[in-house]
Amino acid sequence: MRFQQDFLSAALCLLLAGSSDAFVPRQRSTIVHPAFISSSSSCLHASTLERLPESAVKVKLEIPGSATKAAYEKACTELSKSITIPGFRKGSKIPPHVLEQAMAAKGGRNALRVQAINALLAELIEPALKEEHGLEPIGQPTLETPAEDIADDFKPGDDLELSVKCDVWPDIEWKTIEGKEKPYLGLKGSYKRKPFDQAKFEKALNDLKERYATLETIEDKNYELQTGDACVVNMEGYMATEDGQKGEKLPDAASGDRVEVILGEGRYMTGLVEGLIGAKVGDTRTVSVTFPTALRDKTLAGKKAVFDVTVLEASKRSLPEVTDEFANEVRAGLTAESLKAELQKAVDSEDSKEYAPARNAALAKALSEVMDVEVPDTLVTNQAREKFAMMMADMRNNGVADEEIKKQISPENFLKYKKIVKDDIVKDFKVSMATDEIARLEGIDVPDYQVEEQMESIKQEAAESKEEFDEAAIR
Repeated sequence: MRFQQDFLSAALCLLLAGSSDAFVPRQRSTIVHPAFISSSSSCLHASTLERLPESAVKVKLEIPGSATKAAYEKACTELSKSITIPGFRKGSKIPPHVLEQAMAAKGGRNALRVQAINALLAELIEPALKEEHGLEPIGQPTLETPAEDIADDFKPGDDLELSVKCDVWPDIEWKTIEGKEKPYLGLKGSYKRKPFDQAKFEKALNDLKERYATLETIEDKNYELQTGDACVVNMEGYMATEDGQKGEKLPDAASGDRVEVILGEGRYMTGLVEGLIGAKVGDTRTVSVTFPTALRDKTLAGKKAVFDVTVLEASKRSLPEVTDEFANEVRAGLTAESLKAELQKAVDSEDSKEYAPARNAALAKALSEVMDVEVPDTLVTNQAREKFAMMMADMRNNGVADEEIKKQISPENFLKYKKIVKDDIVKDFKVSMATDEIARLEGIDVPDYQVEEQMESIKQEAAESKEEFDEAAIR
């Protein structure tokens, strides 16, 4: 699965190369600063900032001539180290106009000026946003006018104005709610779920009573066993032949002496309890049974067998009434009422897991109504790309040929998909950011051991349901 996802993610990146909207770094940007400027702040006049929708900004950078000259000279020096021009040794100082002519001959008109402009952008945009405006840039900053067009009028040593658009990390704005200092406290949501499962509660209560059942030996040798009784038996088993007769003897592990059998429905292999109803102490019954299909020993699972069962002892089983005395025996301090309340809560908690997504969605909706946050397109694009790649991987797992999948991977299809999933991505991000902010405001810090316990629980649930467990993604 991991190989398939890596393959499809790589294909996605390659085939979406024509869409500038689809390619932005997945993490907060880290810009490598060129070495041609020793101090960013000394090379940048005060910048101006304009807020745009979806947590984007437009910044105007006023760059002094000293910085434009340094950037251009750096670009020339770097090119001189690698280019071969007749009449000049590689690595020697080559006049800028000669370098520009050489690049123009190769189809790279203004290439040096474009490189200098992009270097200035990379050097200056991050400190302008962070140091001047206290904002955290994310994604890839873009020039409002392409560098190729700016290069036509670029003159090293002259001042330069660059207009740059960039996504920034958003801030949460909590709405003012009358009478509430913290609007996120006391949120209420509604969702539908099934009524309380009374039958499951009754079974749980009965199972508890079964654990405290008492036995009274039946002395009457003529007593015939009934449902609910208990007996002690010797069992000798054989595989059943096609006509239901005794065949090959079963292993000793499948038989046994002095085995306690409680005559209750669904307790043992099908046929055993039914075959003992009406038996008396001293009787030997030949009982036909069917082993459970889920039996650990797969050589016997689902197979038919025949047992000779001799009844040695018989007992009457009595289940206790749910009284305060019984509850106190289960756990000191419990009453009949509190015992039932705890059992009801346990049953309800187990059932509520099925409705956890609906419950969380209801609370998320309530949370979204008391806060505002603009989600940057960078984050939407990143999440949409991951979902798109996963959809392609699922198609592959379902047998769709790679060539057919590749036809689906195009900038146009990706942008259509992004439009479809955008609302859900925005909603999920808002809730995630809001919960992180609430944890910060309330000083909530989850200990590492609790995280590990939760991870282990999720891992076990995934194993039981045979679902894929991606630990890195879940963390």
